[in-house]
Amino acid sequence: MANLMMRLPISLRSFSVSASSSNGSPPVIGGSSGGVGPIIVELPLGKIRRPLMRTRSNDQNKVKELMDSISQIGLQVPIDVIEVDGTYYGFSGCHRYEAHQKLGLPTIRCKIRKGTKETLRHHLR
Repeated sequence: MANLMMRLPISLRSFSVSASSSNGSPPVIGGSSGGVGPIIVELPLGKIRRPLMRTRSNDQNKVKELMDSISQIGLQVPIDVIEVDGTYYGFSGCHRYEAHQKLGLPTIRCKIRKGTKETLRHHLR
């Protein structure tokens, strides 16, 4: 049996990180480069900032279809999140994120990559 140790910012130590998968497939932790790449974890929706939500609206038919799918088989593809200085920013998966919100799910599976403030500025252009 393998043990998993993760270093998390102090702001995230108040919730548990699950290595289980909502769709029954085994979780993926770390990248192909020996754990240096992105990791996949469940994050509380409230911990993810969505800076583009103010300027874009989602197709509500697609959100409804995703709600039905997530209810039946779970989330199939994690959303992409960039972590900058302990804060999480979501730039993809807007429909999946909204579907989770409307379903009242507390967490969402995320593929987290480390970034810098410059990376963040690049995504906001």
